[in-house]
Amino acid sequence: MRALVSFEAAARKMSFKHAAEELNVTPAAVSHQIKALEHQLRFQLFRRTHRGVELTETGAYLLVALQRGFEEISEAVDQLRSRSHPAAVTIHSSTAVSSLWLTPRLAKFWRAHSHISVGQIVSDGMYEHRNADLRIHYGDVGRERGRCEVLFKDRIVALGSPSFAARHATDDIGRIGKMPLIHLDTPYSQWTTWEQWARALGYTGGLRTAHRVNNYVIALQAALDGIGAVLGWQGLTQEHTRAGRLVKVLPDALPSPLDFYVKLENDASESAKTLFDWLAETASS
Repeated sequence: MRALVSFEAAARKMSFKHAAEELNVTPAAVSHQIKALEHQLRFQLFRRTHRGVELTETGAYLLVALQRGFEEISEAVDQLRSRSHPAAVTIHSSTAVSSLWLTPRLAKFWRAHSHISVGQIVSDGMYEHRNADLRIHYGDVGRERGRCEVLFKDRIVALGSPSFAARHATDDIGRIGKMPLIHLDTPYSQWTTWEQWARALGYTGGLRTAHRVNNYVIALQAALDGIGAVLGWQGLTQEHTRAGRLVKVLPDALPSPLDFYVKLENDASESAKTLFDWLAETASS
């Protein structure tokens, strides 16, 4: 298990040194753990270069599997904790929506409605939790039954750190094939892929892979670290773009094919309805 933890940290940070700092061990200890894991698996997980380390295809596959497993463990622990301290209202959303859009807004809701406690169920898995009063989805709201409100219609752009953009930004969609890209591997979501985005804008050639992750927040962090370009849903990435931490590397923008919307469960309480109405009003303003 220790070797897997060392590998996940090194793969996420793309650095044995930074992984060691996070785990409070020496870089040599991280290197030893990864070499032992490579020997056990009989596969090379990293390519060692004079500039650092790069994930092999096998390493990227293992990273996605590990992150998915750690995420499911974390979700289970959070669920067990929440059962002992039930909130007045529970709202389900993905990790990206929770961290990038919902949580900053809930602070404002609490200031206006301090008598209503709100609990979040954060999950990127395919199974919905039964005890949620509201759910935020990314999908086709026209196929839903019940009370729903679209929170925002989005546009998808290619983003990178300012230093990455200085090296790779272009006005020619045809040059995207040479750009290092951060790919999001989420089998349970309907998020637009790089292939779909490029094809919709007229590019049908090959694409490079700089990094593969199964979590959008980690994908954004990789972009902030300058690893590659990431697809940015403008409604979710606006804090980063306003602050200049992420900038466009291509001028093209693709209208999002689906909507971010909130759904109110039929048996929801009056407190849940209050939060639903507040989110709808906040989004429209």
